[in-house]
Amino acid sequence: MRQLRVGIIGCGNIFPMHAQSVLDRDDAEIVAVCDSKEDRANAKAEKHHCTAYTDYQEMFQAEDLDVVHICLPHHLHAPVAIEAAKRKIHILTEKPMSISYADAVAMVEAAKENDVTLGVIFQNRYNPGSRLIKEMLTNSELGAIKSGKLSVTWDRSDAYYQNSDWKGTWEMEGGGVIIDQAIHTMDLMHWFIDSEIKYVDVTISNRAHEMIEVEDAAEGVIAYRNGVVTAFQAINYYSYDAPVEIELHCEHGIAKMIADKAHIKLYDGREFIADNNPQETFHYDSGAKGYWGVSHVKQINNFYNSIRDHTAPDITGEEALKTQKMIAAVYESGRKKARVTF
Repeated sequence: MRQLRVGIIGCGNIFPMHAQSVLDRDDAEIVAVCDSKEDRANAKAEKHHCTAYTDYQEMFQAEDLDVVHICLPHHLHAPVAIEAAKRKIHILTEKPMSISYADAVAMVEAAKENDVTLGVIFQNRYNPGSRLIKEMLTNSELGAIKSGKLSVTWDRSDAYYQNSDWKGTWEMEGGGVIIDQAIHTMDLMHWFIDSEIKYVDVTISNRAHEMIEVEDAAEGVIAYRNGVVTAFQAINYYSYDAPVEIELHCEHGIAKMIADKAHIKLYDGREFIADNNPQETFHYDSGAKGYWGVSHVKQINNFYNSIRDHTAPDITGEEALKTQKMIAAVYESGRKKARVTF
């Protein structure tokens, strides 16, 4: 079979994760990159020996693409994905799907109508700790979940926002600490519980960033139809990126995750631990951050394998839509200062 022809839209910080993952495969090649900043597009195109574009529509028109990776500001995920679907191009987009639930639904519908695969990056589901907890919930060793809690306390300074022309805005980022930083941890909790949401009751506020519109603090309750009630806290004005924490109080024991490490203690005395394997590495390039690890690569490989095998990827648009619905409800509750019930 011929190599899949790949385009990557967005040549910013996350670009190396996607580019190197594609380069590592024998069945795919990067033929085009696109960024509104011409210097960035040209630099990546020169590095990867492909064509540079500053307009994704022009790229779609000129290139016979099989797959597009969307690494853009949040508000552009939906329109670019929908346009790609109309052109019969498979789509892998960074989180979040979009900044509104309606746009996310439109993405899923466009992919279905045009028979293309839509995948959404939630790479933390591939961490060994996440996998261990999910496995022990699925095989009932942990028993039913009684309750859960999570905490995200990170640092996003004023300089972080000053260096961006879209972050910190409702119109382009779609929110703050929830949609950008805490979304991965909240996605994991939702994945573990695996139930429809009954209601959310949330407060959001901006407590420490004068220059941004969006929230830098959020806390609240998410209740599920299976009876599980979870609590969360998220801030991005802490002095460093503290390890995220998840705890599940279950029928047969307690599962804790700190950063990527899971520690499960069953009431019968057995203990289980899973963490990232230091021997499991992947070389991106000089622009990548050392702590990014290999989970991005695992999800991207799963996505490409699904295209080749004509199967659904692990994290489809429909699967990611569950998290998008939760995030949208969190913001609705926070803005209205009222409980949102489903």
